[in-house]
Parts: sequence; C-alpha cells; structure tokens
Amino acid sequence: MAGAQIRGGERIARMLKAEGVEVVFGIIDGSYFGLYSSLGAQGIRLVTPRHETSAVHMAGAYARLTGKLGVCIASNGPGAANALAGVAVENGEGNRVLLITSWRRTPIVGPDRGGTYQYFDQVNVMRPMAKWSGAAHSYDRIPEVMRRAMRVSWHGRPGVVHVCVPEDLVNGSFEEPAQPDPTPARYREQHRMAPDPERVREAADRLVASEAVLIHAGGGVLHAQACSELRQVAELLRAPVTTSWGARDVIDERSEVAIPMTAVETVTRARNEADLVLAVGTRFGETDFWAKPPYWRSPGEQQLIQVDIDEELLGLNKPVDVAVLADAKRFLAALAVELGKRDLATGQAAREARLAKYRESWLATRAQLDEARKAGGSPLHSSHVAPICQELFDDDAVLVVDGGNTAIWANFYHEVRAPHSLLSTFKFGMLGAGVAQTLGAKVACPERQVHCIIGDGAMGFHPQEIETAVRNELAVIFMVLCDRQWGMVKVNQEFAIDPERTLREGGLPAEQNINTDLGEIRFDLLAESMGAHGERASSPEELRAALERSLASGRCCVIHVDVDRKAHKFAPNLAVFKAMHDEPAG
Repeated sequence: MAGAQIRGGERIARMLKAEGVEVVFGIIDGSYFGLYSSLGAQGIRLVTPRHETSAVHMAGAYARLTGKLGVCIASNGPGAANALAGVAVENGEGNRVLLITSWRRTPIVGPDRGGTYQYFDQVNVMRPMAKWSGAAHSYDRIPEVMRRAMRVSWHGRPGVVHVCVPEDLVNGSFEEPAQPDPTPARYREQHRMAPDPERVREAADRLVASEAVLIHAGGGVLHAQACSELRQVAELLRAPVTTSWGARDVIDERSEVAIPMTAVETVTRARNEADLVLAVGTRFGETDFWAKPPYWRSPGEQQLIQVDIDEELLGLNKPVDVAVLADAKRFLAALAVELGKRDLATGQAAREARLAKYRESWLATRAQLDEARKAGGSPLHSSHVAPICQELFDDDAVLVVDGGNTAIWANFYHEVRAPHSLLSTFKFGMLGAGVAQTLGAKVACPERQVHCIIGDGAMGFHPQEIETAVRNELAVIFMVLCDRQWGMVKVNQEFAIDPERTLREGGLPAEQNINTDLGEIRFDLLAESMGAHGERASSPEELRAALERSLASGRCCVIHVDVDRKAHKFAPNLAVFKAMHDEPAG
C-alpha cells in the first residue's frame, strides 16, 4: 500500500522468518525496540537471559544440536562488549551463529568524535573474532548486509557472523519497499555441496584396497547432520572410528566400530596402525596433536583422504592424497552407495579381528578407570557422577560439560549413547559457557532431558542464569561439583612448587598455594533463592536420590555435590592433556 511505513527492525525480523528462524536469544533494550518488538508477529520466540554472553552461548548450543542458524542480539556499547566473550568462544567452536547488535545513531558512529556515550567500533573489534562482521549505514542497505551475513554464515566452516545496525535505522520508520525482499533461495546457495563423483570413486578404490582403514570424524560431521551416514560407511568397511574432542558425539560409543576419545592409548595405537585415514570434517587441530607422530603414523606411511566443506583446510595440517571439497553428509552418502557396488568380503576377517582387538583394549582401559568407582563414602569421589547420571537419564539425554578437572572427570566416565548428545567448549575451554549452553540445548530439544556437570569455579561465572531457566520453564539439572578450589590450576601449581611432596602427600599445605582456594557457595540454596529446586549430596547414594527427586520435580534443579578435594585434583590422563599443548616431535 502506498505510503505504508515499516521499521528497520521489522524488516530484519521478516528476513529472519524467511530464513526459518524460530527463536532469538538476547536482552531487550530501547536501542533495538523496532527489532525485538517485531519478532512475535513473525512467529519468533524471544528468550531473554541475564547476560549477553549467555545469549551467544545459547544460540551456539541451539545451532549445534539442531543444524539450524542460532540467532542472538545485543544492544550497543555495553551489550555488545558483554557479547564479545561469547563471540570468541562460539566462533572458535565453529557454531553457526548470527549476532545482531544495535549501534548509536548514524550521525555519530565512525569515526568516533571522542566522548560518544556507549560507543566503540563494534564492527572492527568483532571482525578478527568472528567469521564476518559488517554494518548497515543506511536503511536501504539493511537487507544487503543481512543477505551477505547469511551467505557467509552458510558457506564453508560455520562460525559467528555479526550485523551491526544503528539505533535510528532499527527503530526509525521508512517506506515499505516496492517489492518484497528476495527469499533466501534467491540470494544464497540452498543445496549442500556435492562431491566430485570421480573423487568418490577414487576414495572408494583406496579404501577397499587398504588393509587398515581408520575413519577420523570432526565437528563437520555434526554440523552436516551426517552421523548416520558416518556409521553406515564405518559398518560397511568394518573400520574403527576415532573423533576429535568436539565431535565425540558423532557415534554411539557402544558400537563395535567406535573407539571412544577417552580410550587414549587405544586411539593412539589405531592411528599409528592405520595405513589409510578417511578424515571427514576435521582440521586435525591441536587436540588431535596436529596429526603428527608419535600420536599418528608418519605421512609417508599413511595415506589420507580428507573431506571438508572449507577448501583452505584440505591438506592444511597433514599431507593429503585425495582431497574432497564437499558437504560431509553428501560425500558419506555417495561413498556408501559406491562401496555397496564393491566386493567387501575380501579381508573382512582381518578387519573384524582388528575391531575386536581395539574393543578388547578399550574395555581393559574402561575396567581400569572403573577401579576408582570402588571408592565410596563422603565426600563423593568424582568418578561416580557421570555413571550415576547414565543410570537415571535417557540414552539420548543431552549432557553439557564445563570446568577444568570436572570436565575431565565427566568426559572420562561418560559414555556417548546417541549422536548430538554432548556439549562443551572443546576447542576454547571457556569456563562458565556450559550454564547457558544447557539452557540453549533445552530450547533446541524440549523433548529431551538436558543436564550439566560443572565445576563450582565454572558455575560461579554465570549462576544468575538459573533464574533464566526458571523464568523460561526450562527443566534442566545442574550438578555442581564443589571442591572449593581452582583444582586444575592448583595441581599444576603444586607440581611446579614441589613435585615430590605433591606426589607423596597429594598436595601442599595451604600456605604454599598461591590464590588457588575458594570459599564455599551453597549452590543449592542459591538456586532455591531464584525459584529452582535445590539439593545437596556428598555420597553416591545421596547423589542418586537427589537426582531422582530432581527428575521427578519437572523443574530447573541444582545439586550441590561435595567431592573429595584431593582426589578431584588428580583427574584421569592429565598428563595427556598437558602433552597436547607441546608441539609433537614429528
């Protein structure tokens, strides 16, 4: 209709709806009233945390579990500054997130006059932290900037894209465009990148001819929603599967083809015995020891087929023999079809024996780990927490892990039983992110149980989000492992000061430690003060009972878990974690 008016924020909301966005995470502010007030009319839910960095983590968890775009908002100046930590983490984790920030009005942004209120150069500050960052400096360019952000977001490796729009453009009224904005199909690629059929055939030829195939899966498999295709290929080849830290939940670890990340020695053995590696959606990063010896076989003795959506990653950290630029799901589906045409019977007995050997090795390691669970009494030994959770939660329950030593204990005693069921900040190691990830996971998967095992240090970063869970009726359960210390830092510090006494006595006197001890926060009572259900447990029996009551409550719950302070410091395989930070010799 001639003369009809539209706010800039409403136009953004329309574009979000066209992209299939169903939820936005963020704190309201007058500087983008025109945006958030338009979301409801577009059928988009607004979930409001109590800190902007939590909004970014919620969007990241939502994106990782659903394969959709996670969207969050932050207001100009302080709001954008608060979001920075979340941008660094979620971009590092490779989660597909769109952050929209308001900015001060167009006449006073860039270059800074000096003294401008609630202003900094948000676009350029975020640019090196994000996958892409840009601003719309006029109403007419809002759709252009949004379209570019969407194209970048869906191209290549996922990450955070940032769109900055001045407040007078978000809130101001302008003439309706003469023509509706183009749909996503008219401004970005809608189809997953298909592999070159010749590369698929070449990969199949090499895989069938190989005597010892290993499949290594990275986060690209999760983002492509390709877990079933990965397992199909592994089952056809009877090939063991290892994963990067961040992709541990690509496969049910009870499968015969799975070698869990926590089977450290078996993983290294399999990687050294393989004469061909099929790597899908992985960069071979630092937590994969850069794919170098002695953790991997040398490139001269080991072929590599590498599949990735980002061409720059092909052959980046390990020399490649067959480079495949493609979406993981489409490649694996095509490979499964091609393998189905081949005779896979030859050598099958040897492949089965190899799988059995690795499974036996892993089960022996599992038995050694479970020795720690014989410790009963109070305070609780940290090895009990994850197994008790798995007794009571569904197999497809989402587990969020956060903390230093707590994260190691949780990971080593948890068994992945369903794809897309484990969240953490495996690449960034950000304390506190797990609180908001837990909430984002529940929004993404309301029908699934969601729980978080988190250290008291990490929980201390964002405990206010318990109220967010209560307000939004998100029935999640937090188990806060309380040792009242920066445990991972403390044990490293003690070894640096007096390693012999640390080994002999399990630690040093308090007066020798440097700022490693913390006071107690009663997280159960803190939760109750915000309207959640609180529990305290200090033995395996008490934890099991507390979890049963929490599950029965149907509410957000926080369990304060008292753990053995000395035992908690000595998390399993800490030496491997430290070795990861050293450059491998190969």
